Amino acid sequence: MARVSQEHLDARRRQILDGAARCFARDGFHGTSMQDVLKEVGLSAGAVYRYFSGKEDLIAAIAGEAVAGVRQAFERAAQVSPPPTPDVLIGRVVRTLFAEGVDGGRGLDRRAYAGLIVQVWSEALRSDRLAATLIEAYEGLRASWSELVRAYRERGVLAADVPDERVARTLIAAAQGFIVQMAMFGDPGPETMEDGLRGLMAMDVQKIS
Repeated sequence: MARVSQEHLDARRRQILDGAARCFARDGFHGTSMQDVLKEVGLSAGAVYRYFSGKEDLIAAIAGEAVAGVRQAFERAAQVSPPPTPDVLIGRVVRTLFAEGVDGGRGLDRRAYAGLIVQVWSEALRSDRLAATLIEAYEGLRASWSELVRAYRERGVLAADVPDERVARTLIAAAQGFIVQMAMFGDPGPETMEDGLRGLMAMDVQKIS
């Protein structure tokens, strides 16, 4: 009997994950059944269960990929030296994230992929396993982006009266908030976030006080 190649196994697993992601993006984690997934991917139950024990296993796998994608997009943006201004930085995160998430063969547009990410964040409220994964990823992001903020400070473009970690949290929150808005209200395009941040950065705070 001929052995099945690793490439074939990987491709079949990818087929199942991409089909499940489409189902979850369309109907939600808890509105999707395994029968829905089987119909979407056009495979038998035996073929799917060879790779995943059930829906919870599929959710965990897709959530893990989404978390990794978000983290990689943030970390890649933070590795640019010298670091770009926050408007360019956040725009780069959003573009990188959605270029990888949407163009990966899942058949999702940017709004649908954003919705999938938001579902993952929501699922962490009920899943200790997923919550632990998210916390670990966030702590890594917070540390790397604190280093980025420190680089701003060393270049003399950031006042020294705000802790690096607090600025890093706020930058991360801006990108997360944009993803939530995209999922809920549609896709305005990353340039919307860039323009908004650029406008805030141009404020003359002395005239306010």
